[in-house]
Amino acid sequence: MHGGWCWRPVEALLREAGHEAHAPTLTGMGERAHLLSPEVGADTHVADVLATLRMEDIRGGVLVLHSYAGVLAGPVVQAAGDRVARVVAMGAFLADPGECLADVEPPEVARRYRQLVAEEGQGWRVPASPAFMEQWSVPARLRAVVGPRLTDFPARCVDDRVAYDRAVLDALPRDYVEHTDPPLASLAATVERARDRGWRMHQVATGHDLMMEDPAGTARLLMEIAS
Repeated sequence: MHGGWCWRPVEALLREAGHEAHAPTLTGMGERAHLLSPEVGADTHVADVLATLRMEDIRGGVLVLHSYAGVLAGPVVQAAGDRVARVVAMGAFLADPGECLADVEPPEVARRYRQLVAEEGQGWRVPASPAFMEQWSVPARLRAVVGPRLTDFPARCVDDRVAYDRAVLDALPRDYVEHTDPPLASLAATVERARDRGWRMHQVATGHDLMMEDPAGTARLLMEIAS
């Protein structure tokens, strides 16, 4: 429900420090909301990321994924080859081959998404609403910025199962950034999965929108990881 807009302060700080940085917006989100349709799914978003890597001719890049976008990690890494050298999951969901976002969310959250799709989303989208800012503990000072920019989410991205070879992802350096103030209960199982599988773990004292709550701290941590 976000877009590249939420990463602009971090992107600017990384560039000021001499790094090349890109914050693509996935199809149907943010300024690309007009492209949202029943056909948009996880494969569409994998293609979005791969297109950015290719068009910007990125080699040995650090792939940073937030929230739902963590589901894309395996397929992107497998298709990207040497364009991705490290993966950073920042408050992101991690899906194994054959899993979808609904599989790695708590069952009650997945049921609520599907109910919203059926009752309010014409059967193909999860409508954006202020309730999501409560779910993600977006601080009051940011709600006037975040709320109007949230965009409906394609229902296919809740249930699309990803296909990739886990060994390809496991072969790369991987960092997981857990946010703790407050944590997001839905991410608890993913955090444990990352820890059990040898991801290098980090913690930040923010809520789910860490890139907006603390742009300087987020940029600093990414530069430490990249180095």
